[in-house]
Amino acid sequence: MTLEASFEHCARVSRQRARNFYYSFLALPKQKRLAMCALYAFMRECDDLSDEAGATLSALDTWRADLDASLDGRMASHAVWPALIDTVHRYRIPPRYLHEMIDGVSSDLTPHRVETFDDLYRHCYLVASVVGITTIHVFGFDSPEAVPLAEKCGIAFQLTNIIRDVKEDAQLGRVYLPAEDLARFHVAPESLSGALTPELRRLLEFEAARARRLYDESLPLLRMIHSDSRAALWAL
Repeated sequence: MTLEASFEHCARVSRQRARNFYYSFLALPKQKRLAMCALYAFMRECDDLSDEAGATLSALDTWRADLDASLDGRMASHAVWPALIDTVHRYRIPPRYLHEMIDGVSSDLTPHRVETFDDLYRHCYLVASVVGITTIHVFGFDSPEAVPLAEKCGIAFQLTNIIRDVKEDAQLGRVYLPAEDLARFHVAPESLSGALTPELRRLLEFEAARARRLYDESLPLLRMIHSDSRAALWAL
C-alpha cells in the first residue's frame, strides 16, 4: 500500500470512529492532522483486537510483532502501517510508547484487581498517558517538563472515563476503582452496577476531585506545546 493510501485509510477510520476527538484534529495543520489520524487508527485497531468477541492475547501478540517488523523496515500488510511508521519517524516518537499502548489493551484480557490508587495510576498510564505523551510529540514541544504534564493529563482523562462508565463497566464485570477507596466509602463492588447511593456518590466525588487536581496541574502543558497545536490540545 502506498503512503498516501495509508494516510487516507487512517483519516477515514478517524472520521468514522473517533467521534468528538476527530474535531480536535481539524484544528491542526494538515501534516499533523494526518499524523494524528495515523496514531488514532493504530490505537483503534489495538482496541478492536482486545474488544472483539473471543479476543485473545495472541491477536495482540501478532499485532505487536507486525509493529516491530514495520519499524524494522519489513512493512506488515495492514493499511495502517505505512502512515504510522512515517509518523513515528517524522515526529521522533519513541517506539516504547506504542508497545505500552498494546500493553494497556492487553491488560483488559487478563483478570486483575485494582487494590490501590498506584494500581489504578499504572492502568491509566498504559491506556491514556502514553497516548497523551505520543500526541505531544506530534504537537511539538521543547521543554522536557511537557512529558510528565502530558502523563498527568492522560491520567485525568482516564479517571474521567472510569467515573463516567463505572456502572457500565461493573455490569461487564470490570471494576477499575481501587478496592481501598471502595472500602473507605463503604461501597461494595457488586453495588457499582446498581442505583446511585449516597456512599457511591461520595466515592465518585472523591475520584472526580482527583481528576480535577490532575487537570489543573497539567494546564501549563497548553503553553509548552507549539503554537500551531494549542487549539487542538485545548479542544481535547
